Amino acid sequence: MRRRTICHTWRLHIGANLIIREFLYVDTDKVRSMLAQLDGGIAEEERSTSRQDKRTEGGVKGFAGHYRSWGEERYVHKSLGDSIFPALEDALESEGVLIDISEELKNSDYWHSGRLRSEVPAGSIIRVTASGSLFDARYLASIFSSFATAFIGIQGMDPTAIPSTPPAPRSAKKQQARPSRNEAPAPHIPQLEDGIPDFQNIAGTGDQIGAPQLRSMIQLARSIFLPGVHLNLSPTGEDSCTIGARLQEGRQYLDTDPEILFARYGTSPQEWTLVGSVGHHASPSPAASPGAFEMLNSTGSMLRGNTARALNSFIGEIGQSGFADLPQAPGFSVVPFAVYRTIPRLRQMDISARE
Repeated sequence: MRRRTICHTWRLHIGANLIIREFLYVDTDKVRSMLAQLDGGIAEEERSTSRQDKRTEGGVKGFAGHYRSWGEERYVHKSLGDSIFPALEDALESEGVLIDISEELKNSDYWHSGRLRSEVPAGSIIRVTASGSLFDARYLASIFSSFATAFIGIQGMDPTAIPSTPPAPRSAKKQQARPSRNEAPAPHIPQLEDGIPDFQNIAGTGDQIGAPQLRSMIQLARSIFLPGVHLNLSPTGEDSCTIGARLQEGRQYLDTDPEILFARYGTSPQEWTLVGSVGHHASPSPAASPGAFEMLNSTGSMLRGNTARALNSFIGEIGQSGFADLPQAPGFSVVPFAVYRTIPRLRQMDISARE
């Protein structure tokens, strides 16, 4: 265990304009690094401990498996985390580095005219307050798994409580090629959809939902949104004008399980403030396709740069179609420093006036 303290004083102006923030996410390492560049040092106190644990779990979170985890955990005092980011936010604004573009982004013409790309290039530090929602494929898998398990339980208690269709008859098993003696069977890699138990389809108004449908939806979710917490802001309300931010786990405040996080904040859109640097703007039209590029030069040597550009262009095409965890034009991504919501000031009602 180690303990380090560097003395420094931040003056926080407390008054009528004081903003009280409820932080969802703070990248404390990045915030401390930027503050150190601006001021030459910050106050910090931290403890590092090593841990190793072994446990067995069922359900989605553990993929019905037994695993061991180890690593270093860093505990930063929450009160310090609450204070250093507002200090960084004020310092960046005073230096003219941080700009608030919330009002500009409410206008869809600003997105489509090209001004956004030219006026807010990649690397710009911005603040955006807009309506947005959280998403995590792991939470979807957890909900679907709980739903299927509850459905099986209700059917077991009272088979007539929920109308259901009998399972479809199994088709005859096809003859499968047996692996050779020298060929080991491919190991199964646990996936989120493995936590969905088999159950009889739900029959109601003509639509049927069964285990295969739930597994397919989870497969779709984890392929286009890699497992982890995603924040999607929509300042204009249009699906095409979206800001995406992936909240990295292990940072301050984002230290709860997906079930707890979404139980607290829900899945419906609400107003969030995102502060961070612009990662990149989505390209509306990738330059080339991997089917039309030269991998080799006249001497037969590999053109590494050309190959990488062509393959990245193909990734861009997939991202623009929505089948990759990338922003779609005219949207852009943000490397988040912090995500918070402002605590509103509630006026006390005059009870005598109501009477």
